[in-house]
Amino acid sequence: MVLQTNIEVNRRRPFAGLLPWIELLRWNKPTGRLILLIPAGWALWLSPSAPPTPLLIVQILVGGLAVSGAGCIANDLWDQRIDRRVERTKLRPLARGAIRANQALALLVAMLALSLIVVLSLPPASLRICLSLAFAALPPILLYPSAKRWFPFPQAILAICWGFAVLIPWAAAEASISSSWALMGCWMAAMVWTFGFDTVYAMADRRDDASLGLRSSALTLGPATVRTVRICYGITIVLMAVAALAAEIGPLFWPCWFATGLLMQSSCASLSHSNNTMAVFGRHFSQQVQLGSLLLLGLILGHFF
Repeated sequence: MVLQTNIEVNRRRPFAGLLPWIELLRWNKPTGRLILLIPAGWALWLSPSAPPTPLLIVQILVGGLAVSGAGCIANDLWDQRIDRRVERTKLRPLARGAIRANQALALLVAMLALSLIVVLSLPPASLRICLSLAFAALPPILLYPSAKRWFPFPQAILAICWGFAVLIPWAAAEASISSSWALMGCWMAAMVWTFGFDTVYAMADRRDDASLGLRSSALTLGPATVRTVRICYGITIVLMAVAALAAEIGPLFWPCWFATGLLMQSSCASLSHSNNTMAVFGRHFSQQVQLGSLLLLGLILGHFF
C-alpha cells in the first residue's frame, strides 16, 4: 500500500526530484534573477549601438542566469551550517540536506562552465575584453558569501558584482569599455542601487546575524540604515539621469525616470517600523525589481521615440 502510494505521488509530481536543484539555483525565485538582469538591460539600451540584437539579448540572459546560479550555489556552500540556524534560510536545499555538498559543487562548476561557453560565443571583436571582465568578476562573486564573516559592509562586495552586470553587456555590445558618461553613470547607478536594496534585504536577518556574530550593512549602519538606503536610491536616480542625458535618450524616458525616483523613496516609508516582518522586506525587494524594470522600459521607449 505504501509503495503504491509513493508511485502515485511520483506520477503526480514527475519532476519533484528537480525541485531542490531549482531551489539551489534560486530559479524558483525570479525576482532575484531579474534584479541582476535589469542593470544589464540598462547597459544594452544606453550603449551607442542600441538597440541590442536578439542574439545578444539571449546570450546576456543565459549568461546572467548561469552566473547568478553559480553565485547562489557558492553562497549556500559557504553558509550551509549557518543557514540551518537562520529563520529565512533554514529550508534551503543544502541546509535541510536535500542535496549533498559535492553535488552542489558539481553544479557550481557546470554553471561556471555554461557562463564561459556564453562568453566564448560572443563576437570575436568583443571576446577578449568580455573574457577578461568575466574572469575579473569571479573573485568578488566567490568572495561575497564569506564577507559577512569579516567585513562590516558585505553588501558593498555584492554591489561590485552587480557592476559587472553592466560592464560585460556593454563590452559585448561595443567591443570596448570607454570612459563615457553613459557607461560610468549606469555602472555606478547599478552598484549604488544594489547596495541599497541588499541592505534592506539584510534588515530581515539582523536578529539572526547578530546572534551568530555575522556582519551586514544593516547591522553596521544601525539607526542610519533607512536614511542610507534613501540616499542610495536618490544617487541612483541622479546617476541614471546623467547616463540618459549622455546617451541622448528621448523624452519618453523622463516620465518613467521621475516616477521611479518618487516610488523608490516612497518604498522606504514602511522600513522604519520596529515590528516589520520578513514579508515587508521581501515586498520591498520585489518593488525594486518593478522599479528597475520601469527605468528599463523608459530607456527602451526613449530610444525608439
